[in-house]
Amino acid sequence: MILIGMFLALVALVLINVPVAVALGVVAAVAIVWTDGVNALPNVALVLFDGARNFSLTAIPLFVLAGAVMNASGISRRLIAFASALLGFIRGGLSMVTIGAGLFFAEISGSAVADVAALGSILIPAMKRKGYTTPFAAAVTSSASTLAIIIPPSVPMILYAVMSGSSVVELFVAGIVPGIIGGLGLMGMAYWISVRHDFPIEEVFRLRRVAETFRAAAWALSLPLIILAGIFTGWVTATEGAGLAVAAAIFIGAVIYRELNLARLRESMVQGARQTAVVMLLVATSALLGDVLTSMQAPQRIALGILEMTENPLAILALLNVFFLGVGLFLHSAAAIILVVPIVMPLVEAAGIDPVHFGLIVTLNLGIGQQTPPVASVLMTACSIARADVWDVTKVNVRFIGVLAAILLLVTYVPAVPMALVNLFYR
Repeated sequence: MILIGMFLALVALVLINVPVAVALGVVAAVAIVWTDGVNALPNVALVLFDGARNFSLTAIPLFVLAGAVMNASGISRRLIAFASALLGFIRGGLSMVTIGAGLFFAEISGSAVADVAALGSILIPAMKRKGYTTPFAAAVTSSASTLAIIIPPSVPMILYAVMSGSSVVELFVAGIVPGIIGGLGLMGMAYWISVRHDFPIEEVFRLRRVAETFRAAAWALSLPLIILAGIFTGWVTATEGAGLAVAAAIFIGAVIYRELNLARLRESMVQGARQTAVVMLLVATSALLGDVLTSMQAPQRIALGILEMTENPLAILALLNVFFLGVGLFLHSAAAIILVVPIVMPLVEAAGIDPVHFGLIVTLNLGIGQQTPPVASVLMTACSIARADVWDVTKVNVRFIGVLAAILLLVTYVPAVPMALVNLFYR
């Protein structure tokens, strides 16, 4: 009964626009007083502190800062120009450029919100000027940015690894193939819509133009190679790779491109600090609520309840997909992972599901949640940049959501898609 009351209170607070982190903290604190009395409150500060000081979490502010530095130093602009030279000759080419640039940018920022903010501010106005409809421009930018939750390095994957005790590197490797398939699927849908609505061709394909933009973007393109090669070869950990990303982005922006000065660096650091503060407050308060749920043995009860219904792993995955899709409607991906993953992991382990495979399922579900109102953090950011009505954008975006849902089903029921590279290199 207490669990139901906590859930209803959390949903009610979120629906009246109380920040999710604050709502989690309030519900947890009230539950502690209710079950253990006022004398237990001094432990709250300790749990909050311990919940946010895991070493692996250090990668989050560093990857966020790397993305902010990229945007301030001209790296993003050069990546977009190269993508335009490669894909701009196709009908609806600028939408292809958006998706292609999203693939590149996701390799460095690891954050879908950072991705849509960086790409959207440049590409949405450009698409509108070229004659694309505003809802389409916002929808394709929003969906492309969600690839940041699938393609390594991914902030949600780092959080999942911490919460589940999984390998960050294996999760990163597992995301490569689904991320590429997702990018190609989104491009196919964008092309179909573009042909149907006769959207324009951006530019004629010219090898000289491709070579010019490649030379200009060569240093920017080296960033994901530096980061991922270092992580996958074991030369650096994911956290050290995040620090390497920051150092490389600052070096390229300040020394190579000479567009990053102290003022822009300071602005990037302030922007990164703000985004990090939001995530880390979510981490701390979610850890507090997780401690309460663990003391009530909620994870074990839920696992036993579902196992009494079915022991078939495929049926359990279907139930968990529905559950996480529902959670994604109301919670930011970071909050959902930190709050829910510790609850369902006993069930996942009991059903014999690989935690790395399940991690991809979770991140894809929550990536779809970033596109589905009422919370839809990435979609809302894209609509804000485009100055578009969220429901008009959603009517177009439902096609791209369908592509992401198809990738989710593929990853769920064909484990070789995410796990083939993991099994090849690490097992």
